[in-house]
Amino acid sequence: MTTGEIVRGAPGAHENPGALAPEASKTPDFGVTPGRAWGMTGLVIFLYVINYADKAVLGIIAQPLAREFGMSSSQIGLVGSLFFVTFTVGGFLAGPLNKFLTLRWALLGLGLIWSVVMLPLVFTGTFVLLVVCRMLLGLAEGPSSALMHTAAYSWHPPAKRGLPGAFLAGSASVAKIALAPVLTLITVQWGWRAALISLSILGFVWMAFWLMGWKEGPYTSKAVKAIKGVGVAADASTEPSVPWRRILLTRTFLSCALMIAVVYALTTVVLTWLPSYFEVGLGFSALQAGSMFALPSIVGLVLMVSSGAVTDRLSGKGYRSRVVRIIVPAVGVLICGLVLVFLPSIGTPILAVAVVSIGYGFGAIAFPLINAAISELCPPQQTAGTMGVFLALMATGGLVAPYATGVIVDNAATAAQGYATSFQIIGVLGAIAAVLVLFLANPERDRKLIRGQV
Repeated sequence: MTTGEIVRGAPGAHENPGALAPEASKTPDFGVTPGRAWGMTGLVIFLYVINYADKAVLGIIAQPLAREFGMSSSQIGLVGSLFFVTFTVGGFLAGPLNKFLTLRWALLGLGLIWSVVMLPLVFTGTFVLLVVCRMLLGLAEGPSSALMHTAAYSWHPPAKRGLPGAFLAGSASVAKIALAPVLTLITVQWGWRAALISLSILGFVWMAFWLMGWKEGPYTSKAVKAIKGVGVAADASTEPSVPWRRILLTRTFLSCALMIAVVYALTTVVLTWLPSYFEVGLGFSALQAGSMFALPSIVGLVLMVSSGAVTDRLSGKGYRSRVVRIIVPAVGVLICGLVLVFLPSIGTPILAVAVVSIGYGFGAIAFPLINAAISELCPPQQTAGTMGVFLALMATGGLVAPYATGVIVDNAATAAQGYATSFQIIGVLGAIAAVLVLFLANPERDRKLIRGQV
């Protein structure tokens, strides 16, 4: 790392190389206590865990569903991909929902839909109904990621969003570490319908906590305008909106969207196919496969939380966003791609599990750090809309990957070879996208371009 990547020009920067950037030094202090900020963030994380459990449950119940409905691998993959079609469409609704509803009621409504939308399948199980229910679930989950990031970020200033972002992204890991083995056990013991009912009950539990506890934080334009008598808050609320094309056509936004879409493609293949890969491809039992589903997530959670904490500390010492929120995640994705390229040549099942886990873990670093970088580009009142578009573009990785994996598996010499080939293809694409980000992305430069400062 070169000293040229450290912020210059802040008062006293020549005396203290860790001096903050001018932008960071202007971050208003609203007197938010860490306990309250993290308590509110915890409610959002709880919802995110349920969100990912709803996504992951298809992978857990895929083989029982295939046996009951007589589905091929391609059909299972099609169900997974169709979910992400409506998920992508739903992502563009985040901005309108944030504009016309408060975060409290928008997320409550979405949580309610998640809790009930899969229940018809419990009573009338057919392949067509499975497709319809999963597509409706995708539509309702589409806006949620942007709104949940906006809700969590409302309690943390921009320079301190790496760690809460890591915990949000780590919710996927928590869902697979804590809930996947439980859902697998429920599925093995009582059937896939019981697993869906359990998730519905969990959703209603979250709704009760949300209604009792949630308040919106001060780091949003709506909350800022509601605060009286705080001069710096009034200044923060007057930052004008900018044309959307200035944000969405920057090199940072476009290159990061490409890379995050590839990483998300890996995530959707893991969610849809990893238990099947472990069971059908590598020969583990259904219970073992469901339990090992958590291994990549354990690696991912450790790397996300540690990278989030370290990069927030570096940001506080004055390191530019390009270092902490671009170079670090891009290198992680590059490592992910290089590791997955070698998966088809590995014949030992447990070693294959380790390779997938390591590759997924390094790729997962990108989610919190890149999301935090994108949130820096826009004025506060445009955060939800910007994140909605970005996360919708991210979800395009899931449009093709689950179905393509099913087709590859159906046409491969063996299931193990088919799954490994799919991971290898994603690895190659991820490595290419990471190199592009390293060359093109620069949040500081593009933030100035967006605001017409250069």
